[in-house]
Amino acid sequence: MAEQKDEAEVNQSTEQSQSFVEVISRSTGKTWRFAAGTEAKFALKFINSSSVDSILANQPATYVEAVKDGEVPVIFGPNSILVNYGKGWKLQPVTETTKGFSRGMPDDYAAARPEYIPPVSDNPHSAERNSQAALSPVYIGKILLVFVLMFLIGAVFTLLLDNLPQLLSRYGLDVE
Repeated sequence: MAEQKDEAEVNQSTEQSQSFVEVISRSTGKTWRFAAGTEAKFALKFINSSSVDSILANQPATYVEAVKDGEVPVIFGPNSILVNYGKGWKLQPVTETTKGFSRGMPDDYAAARPEYIPPVSDNPHSAERNSQAALSPVYIGKILLVFVLMFLIGAVFTLLLDNLPQLLSRYGLDVE
């Protein structure tokens, strides 16, 4: 009976650990728990929008990675589902600092990493602001100027082609 109880406790703790994943910040020590199956984009948005006075609040996390001593880190893309790889693996948000990335990186991985990874953002208002900024009076004026120049060049070519036979005959290059 005791063996069954111990086995049930082990199975229960395994099921409980698979029901969520933890993302732990190395710089602040803060832990976020997300349900199993959460996308990295949502986790980053939640981590970056948390109102904790921390380093992460000033420098947004650019991606989430799983790390384990002696292993190559596993980087989660924005549409990747966060997964706990088991004992020894920890999920952590990575922020970009002025000196590069916030965690130490072996030189062979640093060369393969792009210089800038834009932060993940799902803010619909930022797209609206960008589209409204494109319709400035200067932009509309440039478009109107291009149309005027286009019609002006078209008119010049039309006049040139209409008067081409007269110009050719004037210089003795008659075309029959």
